[in-house]
Amino acid sequence: MSRIDYSVWDHIEVSDDEDDTHPNIDTPSLFRWRHQARVERMEEFQKKGEELNKSLNECRRKLAETQKKMQELNITSTDDAKAELSKVQAEEKKLKKEERDWEKKVAEHSREEKKMPWNVDTLSKEGFSKSIVNVKPDSSEETEEEKERKHKTFVEKYEKEIKHFGMLRRWDDSQKYLSDNPHLVCEETANYLVIMCIDLEVEEKHALMEQVAHQTIVMQFILELAKSLKVDPRGCFRQFFAKIKTADQQYQDAFNDELESFKERVRGRAKIRIEKALKEYEEEERQKRLGPGGLDPVEVYETLPAEMQKCFDDKDIQMLQDVISKMDPTEAKAHMKRCIDSGLWVPNSKTDDGDEKEEDATYEEVKHEPEETKKE
Repeated sequence: MSRIDYSVWDHIEVSDDEDDTHPNIDTPSLFRWRHQARVERMEEFQKKGEELNKSLNECRRKLAETQKKMQELNITSTDDAKAELSKVQAEEKKLKKEERDWEKKVAEHSREEKKMPWNVDTLSKEGFSKSIVNVKPDSSEETEEEKERKHKTFVEKYEKEIKHFGMLRRWDDSQKYLSDNPHLVCEETANYLVIMCIDLEVEEKHALMEQVAHQTIVMQFILELAKSLKVDPRGCFRQFFAKIKTADQQYQDAFNDELESFKERVRGRAKIRIEKALKEYEEEERQKRLGPGGLDPVEVYETLPAEMQKCFDDKDIQMLQDVISKMDPTEAKAHMKRCIDSGLWVPNSKTDDGDEKEEDATYEEVKHEPEETKKE
């Protein structure tokens, strides 16, 4: 039985430059910045090749003109023609040397191009006029509703298996598990693992988050490899594990860089979620605190003069009466109105003749001691 030669994968750059991701994924693409850098390098390399060929053609054009001029001068036998011929011959020699130099540079550029690793952009060029096997048929674009429904159905059916895969640590264990459960090799699994990572980070289970993050990047690399080769992911995950287990340092570094970058994004997303939850909780608590007039007692307390704050801290009515009596009546009424609306002060006045009378009654109630208090 013949063995499959996986050495072809040694010169493939894996990226995630045009991956369609689920809305729950924090970024539209895990490796977009890598794709951008690679495209810029390819464009620069191609431009250099065009400039080299242009210079070589220009040199050949000048050489052809010089040789034509030499032929014309060889026919003439005058002294001036002979002197000019000598100059033209020197020019021809110089141009021939320049032509050889440009040819070497073009040849060297060609060799460098052949050594460049394959990537999603170069692999997508047609090499044969026929399909081989396992080619994914073009499918119509799914709507967001269809994607969400598909994701929900898949998770409900395979949630237990996805979580088990997320907890695996060894390459061999992951490969064997996917071999036994090839249906897990899909976008839905990757998306669920991303959500699972964020949930674990929110719950402060940092070690578990990092473990699941590793398996998330494994699935993303498999999906990207399938996309670049235009095959079903279930048919190429073994190639990924064969590559990663014998990977050179550059490939391993690329995997680790993406893993660390992904974990940072998860931490950022979890932090945003926690902050949002805290704000919602604080708002709920604030709504519970609101007084009869719709004001927050905490906010009202913070706006009171320090002397009034001390009265409420010590729960000293006599001290409050003394402070109020020394304040400007208009300012004192305004403060007491806010205290009532926030529930910080509950008036004893039984007047029903409107807000203004209630304000005055409350102000007078605090300013002057009740008769019972005076008698005592």
